[in-house]
Amino acid sequence: MVEMFLDPLSLILSLIACALYFGDTVDARYVVLSLVVFSLSFPGSSLLSMRPRRVVRQCVINWMLIAFILLFFGYASQYIENFPIDVVVAWLVAAPATQLVAHFTARAYLKRSAAQVENQTRVIIVGCNDIGVQLAEQFAFNPFLGIHCLGYFDDRSTERISQLNGHPLLGRLSDLAAYVKTHRIDQIYLALPMASQPRILALLDDLKDTTASVFFAPDIFLTDLIQGRMDYVAGVPVVAVCDTPFTGINGLVKRSSDVVLSCLILLLISPLLLAIAIGVKMTSPGPVLFRQRRYGLDGREIVVYKFRSMTVQDDGAVVKQATRNDQRITPFGGFLRRTSLDELPQFINVVQGRMSIVGPRPHAVAHNETYRKLIKGYMVRHKVKPGITGWAQVNGYRGETETVDKMQKRIEFDLEYLRNWSIGLDLWIIVKTVAVVFKDRNAY
Repeated sequence: MVEMFLDPLSLILSLIACALYFGDTVDARYVVLSLVVFSLSFPGSSLLSMRPRRVVRQCVINWMLIAFILLFFGYASQYIENFPIDVVVAWLVAAPATQLVAHFTARAYLKRSAAQVENQTRVIIVGCNDIGVQLAEQFAFNPFLGIHCLGYFDDRSTERISQLNGHPLLGRLSDLAAYVKTHRIDQIYLALPMASQPRILALLDDLKDTTASVFFAPDIFLTDLIQGRMDYVAGVPVVAVCDTPFTGINGLVKRSSDVVLSCLILLLISPLLLAIAIGVKMTSPGPVLFRQRRYGLDGREIVVYKFRSMTVQDDGAVVKQATRNDQRITPFGGFLRRTSLDELPQFINVVQGRMSIVGPRPHAVAHNETYRKLIKGYMVRHKVKPGITGWAQVNGYRGETETVDKMQKRIEFDLEYLRNWSIGLDLWIIVKTVAVVFKDRNAY
């Protein structure tokens, strides 16, 4: 509840403070703007469990998005002229600073409040298995939840359980209902295997005579979920295990941002594209563009454009990755590859709808057929369109992947991107890409 209102209120308070500081009257203009800001920022981001560095990044990115929307429509409608320029500039700087102060203040207060016994939620876990232990670890790791885990219930003896993880075994499943009644338990988490359905049903019947909230953590969540969530299909409850993040409004936001940014970038870099095309043509014989077959959305083949940087173009059953001091790379092509300028024609692919600006990098079809047999979950990265840049590339996995381990790490980052996608993460990747291009030594 605190986090839902923290961002909207801190932004509105910083706006009013800036107006008062510069002697402006807080009237209907500021009321209208405050309502717009509230609608754009509510509910606030949940940042309590994040590291401080990531909190700073998330607050700044969120504010950049809101500020861009406000400035764009403010200038388009000329409503921004109703506010003194000093107030606008001061607010643009003060707003994210106020957000950060509010978040870190709330973090300190809530952590201290959650540690008080009277504010804690008393919890027990049924099933001392991987899921049960993982729940207990997360409760201990996140003090802001205010959860006190008393221990486990399991039909196995302590001699057969190897992962109590510091919590006691409180009894057998048949003892659970009586324990809950006498120890004021607030929540119960059932971490039993789905094969134990009769035991679960019997247990639920016993717990109907208590006031404890009951949550089911089935063993399905031991798998690597991609966009895992509870959903309904024609009124039937289903659990999403592996899905794309770009459905509904998210898909519209992703596609709209791709088209707008790509068209703007192509317009701005058109002289550069022409200069590079002339350079490629003059420095080596062959076509200006290199067309290669890659896997796109849902594993369908697409054609990806790049400026040609090699004398030989591989696009068959066997494709050799570029290596350091590769004799196939032309001198001008080496410059293009080091600076990633050879990737610029892929903005055309984005406008065509074959790619996104941010997403897992597309691999040659031959590489896909090799690695999909070696790396578990390799093809899941194709649940989204491939990108010009990606989360793996800005985390050091750009360029040659000469070992399976390096490709494995690249895939792990790609899947992390699918699990945690947001428009803010896309913007952060774009910002980091600019820095990586100038200092990365893995591209050649």
